[in-house]
Amino acid sequence: MSSDLAWMTIEQVAPLIAAREVSPRELVDVLLGRIQHVGPRLNAFITVDAGGARAAAARAEAEIAAGSYRGPLHGVPIALKDNIWTAGLRTTAGSRILGEFVPIDDATIVRRLKQAGAIVIGKSNMSEFAYGATNSNPHYGPTRNPWDLGRITGGSSGGSAAAVAGGCAYGAIGTDTGGSVRIPAALCGVMALKPTFGRVSCHGTLPLVPSYDHVGPIARSPADLAMLLRALAGHDVRDPTTSTATVPDWPQQLRRGPRAFRLGRPREYFFERLAPEVTAAMDHVMRTFELARCSVDEVRLPDLHWAVNRCTDFALAEATSVHRRLGFFPARAMEYGDGVRRRLEQGAVVGADAYDAAAEAKRVIDRMFETALTHVDAILAPTTPVTATSIGESSVAIDGAQEPVRQALIRLNRPANITGLPSITVPCGSVRGVLPIGLQLIAPPFAEARLLQLARLYLECRDQRPERPAALMTSD
Repeated sequence: MSSDLAWMTIEQVAPLIAAREVSPRELVDVLLGRIQHVGPRLNAFITVDAGGARAAAARAEAEIAAGSYRGPLHGVPIALKDNIWTAGLRTTAGSRILGEFVPIDDATIVRRLKQAGAIVIGKSNMSEFAYGATNSNPHYGPTRNPWDLGRITGGSSGGSAAAVAGGCAYGAIGTDTGGSVRIPAALCGVMALKPTFGRVSCHGTLPLVPSYDHVGPIARSPADLAMLLRALAGHDVRDPTTSTATVPDWPQQLRRGPRAFRLGRPREYFFERLAPEVTAAMDHVMRTFELARCSVDEVRLPDLHWAVNRCTDFALAEATSVHRRLGFFPARAMEYGDGVRRRLEQGAVVGADAYDAAAEAKRVIDRMFETALTHVDAILAPTTPVTATSIGESSVAIDGAQEPVRQALIRLNRPANITGLPSITVPCGSVRGVLPIGLQLIAPPFAEARLLQLARLYLECRDQRPERPAALMTSD
């Protein structure tokens, strides 16, 4: 059974732990062995905390044996994106500047995960300072897609997604400023949920664009996402942007029977300039929902193009402001990778007029989505317009025209960050059974339960594909 343990979901392995049929130490050893086996090929981790994980597993095992079982995350090993503070454990943010930084305190979400009994097995690779979409890190090397080792994972939480997809963690936590949990989850064939802005504390995560930053889970099933989100969410006095709204029991809500949903297919923006295989997958998605007695109707987002483009200036300026406050830019500019340095330089010259125009554009986007979501339960769209591109590829051909890879990957994800609306990505097919395609669903504020229910409904209706990534199957 041990060879299959790495591929189980949290929902499957938690009852085994609770019944003491499998021990946390066994799980940690299985995953550490797997990390050693496939780690050099995936490059999913910057730091693996074998000693800390084994010690935490021993504590969890003793607590469970003594009757102090904390719940479904107790004794479950997970990965953390390396911009999330971990007391006593190096946190580099994928950068050279913070290469030896060791926090003295845990981020709020790390404290909450540990309170739930989760075990941190390591810190996952990421785009430098979370300011990238491919996870081709200039300092720690690229993370490789478990489905095709010559292709990107997407970013900036690419190591987190690769760890889950590659059987090296049961779940992972990432941050999402322009799609950074959803993009890599979609390209790696797993799931991710970006919650409503303020639902999860960002205290102790290195900021990128604080107005758009979110923290969210990556996992293999809707139930796993629900369990992780339940542990993460809630008001935090150390993060004034967090909501005081009650944290629902998402796992229990997910167990409720599915119902007919009203879905909206945007006429503008989301279905423009897609690779043919993505268009075909989305057609299949809509047919699947319709067969499940859901309606799929057109919704309008008429001004989204220009408004999203205007918000680029806001993000550039705020990111540069963060790095100035940290004292990194421009004082240590030459220690950044070329791509991040260029974007920080762009943000430094954004004027007040452009910043004000971006703020107005955000208000326009908020109103458009509010109007559209009064008529439907969720908006349906692709997560990315293309599948994973080759490592080092700077542009991709879509609909006969070249587009920068970074721009293509974040294009369909940015609206949910700008608005702060919750969004989920679900595997919805693949190209030749190899390169995964992601379905994105966007819901009204604090409607995470609806997204989880929709994800479960879709996955129950669609044909299943192999759980284990093709590029790793021969080595398992």
